[in-house]
Amino acid sequence: MRSIGIRSIKPDRKTPVPQQQPTGPSAQKPRTLPLSARDDLHVLIAKRAYELYGERGYRSGSAFDDWLDAEREILSQVPPASHARDGHA
Repeated sequence: MRSIGIRSIKPDRKTPVPQQQPTGPSAQKPRTLPLSARDDLHVLIAKRAYELYGERGYRSGSAFDDWLDAEREILSQVPPASHARDGHA
């Protein structure tokens, strides 16, 4: 049997990649859009669901229940929306 060498197209980790230093007005840090409240909630729920998974000893089979429990916990801590936002001031 003949062996075939596979060559990676990724750069060698030992070789540092030269970094260009931007100059001028565009040299500022790239602007990142803030996460929406919905995205923040999703992250918080995901983290709590993973904590619940760990509390169960990392046994599979209850991911959906962990998510629902985490969602219930996180959403119970969110204050109710203002009526002024809904136009009912």
